[in-house]
Amino acid sequence: MLERGQAVRPLFRMSMIIPLLLFFFLIKCLNEEKQKLEERFVPYYILALFIIGIDQLTKWLVVSNMVYGESIPVIGSFLQITSHRNTGAAWGILAGQMWFFYIITTVVIIGIIYYIQKHAKGQKLLGISLGLMLGGAIGNFIDRVFRQEVVDFIHVTIVNYHYPIFNVADSSLCIGVLLLFVQMLLDGKKKKEL
Repeated sequence: MLERGQAVRPLFRMSMIIPLLLFFFLIKCLNEEKQKLEERFVPYYILALFIIGIDQLTKWLVVSNMVYGESIPVIGSFLQITSHRNTGAAWGILAGQMWFFYIITTVVIIGIIYYIQKHAKGQKLLGISLGLMLGGAIGNFIDRVFRQEVVDFIHVTIVNYHYPIFNVADSSLCIGVLLLFVQMLLDGKKKKEL
């Protein structure tokens, strides 16, 4: 029988391959063309790498230091760190359908990179929102590929309602989508003013 966290360590090391590949892709892009950092959208990719790093580090800490189901109160019963796994999407939707998540996430990641390259120039809010979504999508994708499940641990209880347990990647995705919505509202307002 493996000790707690023993099987996860090689997976954690392997899960760092994707961020490293993204980093080397960025270096290659910078070396090919001598453009300003803002024009190559590097800050948005750095934001994504930061999110991936924090996401994977926090998940590794939970898996290697907590037993599944264990909870540690942070702010009473309102906020807890709870070791949980999810083989589906939010609220366990489509549990066990990894092939579906591989395809959808790959398409989403390609789409986000395309939008960063084609539409984020000169639009910081759009670039930040896309960088957050890219980091979140890749963070959970790493879990699905190497663990066959997503590690969740942020557990919020409001009154008697237990909000579904989530992680840093989920938070990044939600904030990114919210900022994208704000950007769309601002764009719509600008078009009406013209």
